[in-house]
Amino acid sequence: MKSQNKKKYMKLSRNNLAHLSALSGVEFPAQKLFSLPEKVLQFGAGVFVRGLIDYYIDKANKDGNFNGRAVLVKSTDAGDINLFGSQDNLFTQVLKSTDNGLSVEKNIVNSAISRVIDANNWTQVLACAANPQIGIIISNTTEIGIVLDETDSIKLNPPLSYPAKLLSFLYARYIAFNGSAESGMIIIPTELIPDNATKLKAIVNTLAIKEQLAHDFIDWLNGKNEFCNSLVDRIVPGKLSPKEQQEKEAELGYEDELMIMSETFGLWAIESSSEKVKKALSFSLSDKGIHIVPNIDKFRELKLRLLNGSHNLSCAVGFLAGFKTVKEAMANPVFDGYMQQLINTEIAAAIVSPIITLDDARTFGTEVLKRYRNPYIAFDWLSICVQDTAKLKIRAVPIVLQHFEKYGYVPDAVCLGFAAYILFMQPNIEIQGDYYGISNGEKYHIIDDFAELLANKWAVSKELELVQSVLADVALWGVDLNQLSGFSVRVNYFFKLMDERGFFGAVGLLNS
Repeated sequence: MKSQNKKKYMKLSRNNLAHLSALSGVEFPAQKLFSLPEKVLQFGAGVFVRGLIDYYIDKANKDGNFNGRAVLVKSTDAGDINLFGSQDNLFTQVLKSTDNGLSVEKNIVNSAISRVIDANNWTQVLACAANPQIGIIISNTTEIGIVLDETDSIKLNPPLSYPAKLLSFLYARYIAFNGSAESGMIIIPTELIPDNATKLKAIVNTLAIKEQLAHDFIDWLNGKNEFCNSLVDRIVPGKLSPKEQQEKEAELGYEDELMIMSETFGLWAIESSSEKVKKALSFSLSDKGIHIVPNIDKFRELKLRLLNGSHNLSCAVGFLAGFKTVKEAMANPVFDGYMQQLINTEIAAAIVSPIITLDDARTFGTEVLKRYRNPYIAFDWLSICVQDTAKLKIRAVPIVLQHFEKYGYVPDAVCLGFAAYILFMQPNIEIQGDYYGISNGEKYHIIDDFAELLANKWAVSKELELVQSVLADVALWGVDLNQLSGFSVRVNYFFKLMDERGFFGAVGLLNS
């Protein structure tokens, strides 16, 4: 019944822009932007790629720095492709953050998308290969998108996997332009895996050989196309809740079924030394969050340690402290102080290297802290704790090792993070092979591939013996962390404090 009472507003569309442009508080596109040529083929139409990549393209178009639009290829069943057409591919992006306690909000109507093609209409996708102005391919097909499927073939309509789709498109491109050097593409995957373009290129080559494609094509594929590793970062929760959607439409004065929300922070690091690439990716001129550099290892290390590493070193701490969400925890001055020490003192000092200065680390770390404090983003601590063991191994153990190697000890906020992790993994209840802990009087599910291994350790050991057993286990960490002098003793110190006094009792004794 509620939906029947919903007030009707004018729908966001190109024809309605003239009526909507008088509204305040919204950045609308000029009509001339709709006549810009298609320059980008984008595999993926999800909220993240729209909220970051299409945001950058739209911003550059409005600045006059790119002057091109994107054709989106939708490969999944999620979402309704007809919504794009009904709104002339326009959507509103609500960017919300805080800066020094002040709310920062922008409402932008994005016109970067020219059209959306269902991948099942593969002939339409391949037709784009003959357009000389389309010179950039961007993908966001999730981490499992860049995998080799040896059963796949470019003869399928469409091919099943993204690498085979890409090969099919590039082969059509090669045929359309007789393998000219100028027809080579710039290919930028944004999937969150290390060396994403390097891996994608290797898979495409494997498929090309399996398909017995001509050597001249393979030479063109490798010699005239630029595969650029990249790293992206922006929190895009996506679609607003029904209540928020209704409130935002009432505020803006129009209806938009494609509306998304994101934070204001954005990062896109693209690995290339090519002047051709820099010239083609002229949208980089419009935002300081885009970096085209010869090597993106610096950005990967900053993100992996300061953002991802701090997430997993603090998730058990925040949850056991009684906070449900990150924003709730960061609103507490004591917890905020703990995160400042963890990120800008300890992790920042650990990752200093020939390519990362302490200033680099602290500048990035300060941005991470601002993002954690964003009251408009609600990350649940318990969700971050899922598979925490594997994440700590990848994201946090290198921090431990680097800090110890540089300074001869593991710092206290990191030790507290490992102590909280061990406490979090305590199984109070087992139900049909699933383990549950109890914190602040409530049961929680321990979702971790190593839950049984930790349960066995809890069953036979306690205090220092338990801590040493966990830290020494190479199956967990890939290395015996007990070999780091003083680490297990300090972790045990905070383990006992957390167990007896809780977070607030333990945090006051950091650095003591």
